[in-house]
Amino acid sequence: VPYNPWGFLRGEAELWRYGGNPSMGQPPAFSQPSPWAWVDVSQLQAVAPLHPVAVRCQEAQVVVTVHRDLFGTGRLVKAVELTLGSAACLPTVWSAVETMVTFVVGLHECGSTLRVTPDTLVYSTSLNYNPVLTGNPVVVRTSPAMVPIECHYPRRDNVSSNGVKPTWAPFRSTLSSEEKLPFSLRLMNDDWSAERGSTVFQLGEVLHFQAGVNTENHVPLRLFVDTCVATPTPGRSSSPQYAFIDFSGCLVDGQLDDATSTFISPRPRQDVLQFAVDAFKFAGDSSNLIYITCHLKVSLADQAPDPLNKACSFNKASNLWAPVEGTRDICSCCEMRSCDLARHSRRLHTPSRWQGGRVRRELPSQLDPLVREADVVVGPFFIHSWRDHPVRRLPSGG
Repeated sequence: VPYNPWGFLRGEAELWRYGGNPSMGQPPAFSQPSPWAWVDVSQLQAVAPLHPVAVRCQEAQVVVTVHRDLFGTGRLVKAVELTLGSAACLPTVWSAVETMVTFVVGLHECGSTLRVTPDTLVYSTSLNYNPVLTGNPVVVRTSPAMVPIECHYPRRDNVSSNGVKPTWAPFRSTLSSEEKLPFSLRLMNDDWSAERGSTVFQLGEVLHFQAGVNTENHVPLRLFVDTCVATPTPGRSSSPQYAFIDFSGCLVDGQLDDATSTFISPRPRQDVLQFAVDAFKFAGDSSNLIYITCHLKVSLADQAPDPLNKACSFNKASNLWAPVEGTRDICSCCEMRSCDLARHSRRLHTPSRWQGGRVRRELPSQLDPLVREADVVVGPFFIHSWRDHPVRRLPSGG
């Protein structure tokens, strides 16, 4: 029974953007912005002019579908002879009676590698065929093969297959709608003058973040960063995770002996808050990637900061917590590691729960609680050490 050719020629490297549904016979679409896949089947010296490997690059994972008639000869390879990546991950979906095998893995899983270019993030892996020798060991009737696979993602656009906020957001995600406050979190260069053009850092460097909210057509508002959690994958429930801002605006990372992380004071504007964090990565994580989920919220600008609406940094010289604005006592709960959590237990909820409603212009002294906070996800950031990627520093001219 012939299988869906998906419009490819065997024996050539193929470059395409996925937008259609191959299983339904729909050709790939070339819409922007969109991830696209590159598959090289040149090692599959086959008779039939049909493509046995299909790749879908999704927001946080790659789906590889393989026809078991890998070489187009009518002989079906065994599913256990097919693996993905250097970690040799086995198929996710397969059975002895099915002719198709499917792999569904995270972009950073199975030994994939990340390459950063000026315009794209390129995740590379491979489909591996390692035949199990049977029969007479003196003769060989098939040989191993490897199919390189790449997923390319635009660095300056959000990738989403539906109409909701993506979970994988290159560089930054900005939450906005006609009736919602547009919160944003941007990675800035060292002098805060513009957005940084690269998300690659060395350990020892500093990440500069600028949180903001567009208050156009709204009463004056003051922005706060409630929590920020780093994870090695986009899911905010993934493990391990590290909360470097916690307890309703305490930059707890700054208390560590090897960190200088701090909120920047004074603010550029009431609706903007800047903070600097020393680069870090997760121990034992070979991907060297971190994603950051921050919970942003606003209060009325004329409302005095309080323990639930604050931006506090730890001052090592005085061994005290200090606020960007407000009285020092609002930061005392940072030391106690408890800022009225019983009444304030909505850390890192899904954005949809908090984005309904709007600021009521006819009631300037009030703010609709359903519009005043949201989660923003940024990443991935690639953090490496000198040992991972040595850099040769050239002497300055003179």
